[in-house]
Amino acid sequence: MTDTKNPGDKTLTVNPPKTLSLKRPVEQSTVRQSFSHGRSKQVVVEVKRRAAGHEVKEPVAPRAPQAPAPQAAPQRPAAPSPQAPQRPAGSMLLRTLSDEEKDARQRALAEARSTEAEARRVAEEEARQRAAAIERERQERDAAAARQRQEEDRRRQEDDQKRRAESAARQRDEQVVRPAAPPAAPREAAPPAQAPAPQPTQYYGRPAPSGPREFTPRSPGPGRDVGARPPRLDSRPPRSDSPRPPRVDSSAPAEPAVARPTRQAPPSSGAPRNRSDDVDVKAAFRRPGLGAGAGRGPAPAAPKTPKTTNDKPRGRLTLSTATGSEDERTRSVASFRRRVQRMTGHRASDVQKERVMREVIIPETITIQELANRMTERGVDVIRLLMKQGAMHKITDVIDADTAQLIAEEMGHTVKRVAESDVEEGLFDTPDTDETLESRPAVVTIMGHVDHGKTSLLDAIRKTKVVTGEAGGITQHIGAYQVTTPLGSQVTFIDTPGHAAFTAMRARGAKVTDVVVLVVAADDGVMPQTAEAIHHAKAAGVPLIVAINKVDKSDANPDRVRAELLQYEIQVETLGGETLEVEVSAKTGHNLDKLLEAIALQAEVLDLKANPHRPAEGTVIEAKLDRGRGPVATVLVQRGTLRTGDIVVAGAEWGRVRALIADTGAQVKEAPPSMPVEVLGFNGTPEAGDRVAVVESEARAREITEYRERQRRDRQAARGAASGAGRSLAEMMRELKEGAGRKEFPLVVKGDVQGSVEAIVGALEKVGNDEVRARVLSSGVGAITESDVTLAQASGAVVVGFNVRAHKEAREAADRAGVEIRYYNIIYNLMDDVKDAMSGLLAPTLRETMLGNASILEIFNVSKVGKIAGCRVTDGTIERGANVRLIRDNVVVHEGKLGQLKRFKDDAKEVVAGQECGMSFENYQDMRVGDVIECYRVEEIKRSL
Repeated sequence: MTDTKNPGDKTLTVNPPKTLSLKRPVEQSTVRQSFSHGRSKQVVVEVKRRAAGHEVKEPVAPRAPQAPAPQAAPQRPAAPSPQAPQRPAGSMLLRTLSDEEKDARQRALAEARSTEAEARRVAEEEARQRAAAIERERQERDAAAARQRQEEDRRRQEDDQKRRAESAARQRDEQVVRPAAPPAAPREAAPPAQAPAPQPTQYYGRPAPSGPREFTPRSPGPGRDVGARPPRLDSRPPRSDSPRPPRVDSSAPAEPAVARPTRQAPPSSGAPRNRSDDVDVKAAFRRPGLGAGAGRGPAPAAPKTPKTTNDKPRGRLTLSTATGSEDERTRSVASFRRRVQRMTGHRASDVQKERVMREVIIPETITIQELANRMTERGVDVIRLLMKQGAMHKITDVIDADTAQLIAEEMGHTVKRVAESDVEEGLFDTPDTDETLESRPAVVTIMGHVDHGKTSLLDAIRKTKVVTGEAGGITQHIGAYQVTTPLGSQVTFIDTPGHAAFTAMRARGAKVTDVVVLVVAADDGVMPQTAEAIHHAKAAGVPLIVAINKVDKSDANPDRVRAELLQYEIQVETLGGETLEVEVSAKTGHNLDKLLEAIALQAEVLDLKANPHRPAEGTVIEAKLDRGRGPVATVLVQRGTLRTGDIVVAGAEWGRVRALIADTGAQVKEAPPSMPVEVLGFNGTPEAGDRVAVVESEARAREITEYRERQRRDRQAARGAASGAGRSLAEMMRELKEGAGRKEFPLVVKGDVQGSVEAIVGALEKVGNDEVRARVLSSGVGAITESDVTLAQASGAVVVGFNVRAHKEAREAADRAGVEIRYYNIIYNLMDDVKDAMSGLLAPTLRETMLGNASILEIFNVSKVGKIAGCRVTDGTIERGANVRLIRDNVVVHEGKLGQLKRFKDDAKEVVAGQECGMSFENYQDMRVGDVIECYRVEEIKRSL
């Protein structure tokens, strides 16, 4: 016992008081014992736990079996004994449990058993799952190990083949060099010196002496070439290919040799290790040499050497590795591979990987990063090739398709060029086989000059009265109708307006038609729009039928019409030509049946056919924005059948067909070829003349419309660049100087249909001269909205509505902002008003009217007035307030206004020839005797376009 040990002392020491061991788990505690004379002692009490499976149960005294409470209840006597039970002295009297408490305890026990059983079942299920997961992981590890072994075997075979090839090449080089060195021949021919047998490496428990060391040669493994070794990183010369005989120190005593445990080198270490390799291995593999002394006794115990930086612990230190002394810690395979890579200079990483040639899809423009990703190449390699070509780029730069193709082909890849326009491939003009073609109705376009009776003729055929509903009695919209002829065949008629502004409408009608009916009034002859219709028909390459209308009038002259048509190379059948002609009268219905027969004959000659069992294709004839129905497009189906629910694309707009409405106003489920219908369901108003096609999905429709929208923006940007950014500074300055005095008349145009708006905008652009022009800020289809009023207010423009009206909110906004809104339903009135308004912007023409001349006879100086010229009127009259010129020696020296005109002392309104008067000029006093005063009047004449 000692009193120096303080149990509360927690001083930090280097050596822990407890040793690391794999003993049975022990719980320790301290107990202080007290002795006499005030002494005490602290005793360590250990509690050892028994290991699992070896627990020895202590004998337990047998207890009498007790029946469960529920079974014991019926056996109790009805009347308990009043005598109290005998209990030993000093014991405690326990309260007897009632039946309810016993039942509650039984239920609690049953619930605990069920809970325990459920927990056991869950634990077993989790154990099974863990076992399955462990089995899967083990299989995956086995598979990965198998794959790794296969890869190592493959690499080992490749290394062996490479080493064999290098050894064979080195042997051939030695065979070539040996004849050139004669002194070495005898030594090579001599038998090898008697060398002692190689002894195994000996280990001693002392440091390596400074004497020579004995090396044991290592035989190469199977398939291992002796000559193939990694290059040395140090400056020592490499060893020869043959193993060096061991050096034996004769003075060293013979000691028992300890066999060195053999180790298998990893596959990457193909060459035998040299001396530097052995030095790098851990202390367990160091081979100390033998001592140099001759009479040395047994080696003493080696002193502990300080740990160097090279003896770092490798691997993870666990309890088993720390306490296990049966196995030596060795270098790991990964560490050995890293060392070999350091020794070989990373030759393995320099091996050229097998490149995969790919098919690279190249769009019109592509970034360098995207091109490198598609080729699975590094971006720096692509930039290096571009730099070789003299182009400096960043990885985010955009290059064109030609440059990208050159780069891809330079790297050995194949190229597939694509363009954005490829999204429209297969959308239109897909050929049909002859077996799928069926006959279709003919499409006939009625064309001619304004007021020659085109709509009246069509009304007479259809037995309708469309012309009565036209404003001003002229057609300003393009219409499409389908008529059944008396012969039972169907014909589709397209009615075009005859006004000069509707040139685009006539051109669209000529493009989609099969036959053109040229209507010429017999009393008017060939007019400008008649000649234009002839040109459109020739450009479209469609046959022409001449209908000479109004033959019922007294001044009708059909022969004049035939003669005038010869000027445009139209020779009718009456004059020996091939063009059909029919004299008709829309008012009386004369020869209308002959006109229909001629149309049917021409259609039969053309043999018109189409495939109705394919996705529909067509053309937008007219488009408008209806407030109740939304965008409405009049579509002429040319191929296939258009059905409700189809997804259609028209220009930059797309939609799902919600309804198809025929020309009679009835809804139809489908529209076969050559049938005109109104299509509802577009998300925007398409342009008149756009081609319509049915696509398979909404994604394709969005892709096509987005591409077309980009194209439209690019065209607008190109026009803006051509008008602004694409010009030089000198051109811009010259245009600014030329247009400095040019005025503009801003307009906002809204119409009912796309064709009318297009015609109005085209006509307005032609109105004007070098001094004033019309500028259309915005144009569209639909009613006038608040945004239109806001735009007009910001730019000081006039809002023009053609067959449309403004919303209530737009009217109120226009009243507040003072914006003028004008409504028109006849294009003539619109153009006349715009011309009159633009004429008001023209500067008036100034015209001079000579009044008379006067000569100065004397100059008078009047105080507070200035100089007054005394003059005599030589011819004409001089009027007060008129313009005057002062002429001296036939040179005009001043132009101004006449300030005062007096005759004697009174002011005079005018002075006639032969009379004298006094005159003074405004802001001019340099008058001399003999000067001539010329008096004239300036008149302003209003100009018009």
